[in-house]
Amino acid sequence: MSPIPSASTGPQATANAGPANAAPPVNDGPPANDGPSARTGPPVAALSARQVTAIVGVLSLAVFMSSLDLFIVNLAFPYIGLEYRGTSLSSLSWVLNGYTIVFAAVLVPAGRWADRVGRRRVFVAGLIGFSVGSLLCGVAPGVAALIAARVVQAVGAGLMVPASLSLLLASVPGPARPRAIGTWSALGALGAALGPVIGGSLVEISWRWVFWINLPVGLAAVLLAARVVPESKDEHVRGRPDLLGAGLLAAAVGLVALALVEAPSWGWGSARFIGLLLASLACGAALVATSRRHHSPVIELGLLRSRTFSGTFVASILYYAAFGAFVLNSVEFLTGVWHYSAVRAGLAIGPGPLMVLPFARVAAPRLAAWIGGPGRVAVIGCLVNVGSQVLWYSQIQAHPAYLTHLLPAQLLGGAGVGLTIPSLLGAGSASLPPDRFGTGSGILNMARQVGTVLGVAGLIAILAHIVPGDPVTTYRYGLVLIIAFFAGAAVVSAALLTRGPDRT
Repeated sequence: MSPIPSASTGPQATANAGPANAAPPVNDGPPANDGPSARTGPPVAALSARQVTAIVGVLSLAVFMSSLDLFIVNLAFPYIGLEYRGTSLSSLSWVLNGYTIVFAAVLVPAGRWADRVGRRRVFVAGLIGFSVGSLLCGVAPGVAALIAARVVQAVGAGLMVPASLSLLLASVPGPARPRAIGTWSALGALGAALGPVIGGSLVEISWRWVFWINLPVGLAAVLLAARVVPESKDEHVRGRPDLLGAGLLAAAVGLVALALVEAPSWGWGSARFIGLLLASLACGAALVATSRRHHSPVIELGLLRSRTFSGTFVASILYYAAFGAFVLNSVEFLTGVWHYSAVRAGLAIGPGPLMVLPFARVAAPRLAAWIGGPGRVAVIGCLVNVGSQVLWYSQIQAHPAYLTHLLPAQLLGGAGVGLTIPSLLGAGSASLPPDRFGTGSGILNMARQVGTVLGVAGLIAILAHIVPGDPVTTYRYGLVLIIAFFAGAAVVSAALLTRGPDRT
């Protein structure tokens, strides 16, 4: 979930927030300020149901597109490597990690900037930047140019995602917000999960189409946003976003990822590896220092004093580390060991993502109401994911056996994703008062991106040691890493998210 940088005040916000110890619907969130100081354009009440549906559709399309791009390149890796011969998997991993690191760093400052200058304006600027970055990716003459173009893409995504959710809350009437937010978050999760499926179809034409497909979608989204989405902004926002903090965050995460990716060749005790870790710690310490002084920091340290919020923050890092490593591990195994084509690998992964939407939209909210809160559902979802990977660990083999060995684990894993993602969001937002929901949700989305980077980097370090005669053993080590991350997320969720929210 991305930042919702507007503040909710007044009786309506109080009514929607509910009592501090109540378990809110999993997909719900506090409303944005509907007063004239918080938004411009037609009042929320004046929008028809048809207009609301159109707005939700356009904004959900944008977050689907950005989430899709986080993982769609996984299927393109072997094809990019064939075109740029001599490029290692660790180098190619920066096509994914470069995007994710910059995306994470831009989210919160971009959300605050959107509040100040106009959310639709920033949303459209993000769509244009994302589309331009996609075009540059598609014409990149080498891996270095491709990584640079992915950074441009990430800046565009970092602008449009927080603005899209802010616009949704500012435009959708209170009673319709829970379902609208559910649609927004579920489509974001579905986009990430469907990345390998869609990517597998496109790379059969050319890996460049993985990026060019964004151009018509981005153009359509720009035109529709200008036509159907009303402008809104918060007149009370003052001061500049924390650009220094964003840079320090990107440096801290990027240095850790680089250390993990290069450690197999450098040595885990080498001076370069230890030096990168120390440099990352120094950037982290500087980030904490600047966050204490800045009026709108990238990481608002006061929020981490909340047990529920800090628990969701840590659980999100662990869960998305597992999720990012799981997607890449599946793609590399299917294409490298079972020798599936990109299309066949995408179709093999496909049944899992099909489970996400019904479990996120239907099962997770009902289960939360039944067992007493989204935190408990998050624990169940994490354990389901653990079970799916343990099942695959016990069945994995060099000889292809999709229906009997991989498919059951894929279906179980998709159900776990559908249960966990909206539940972590619900648990984290439940601890926040309305005027902190934007900052808090931005930090949680940042945790998701940071986790993805660390999970992918950790898996790359493991896959660097594949034994040509026995690749399955190396992929089992990758599964152990994934299981450990999922289990860690379950433990943190059980310890910190099952006792009801505590307000910051």
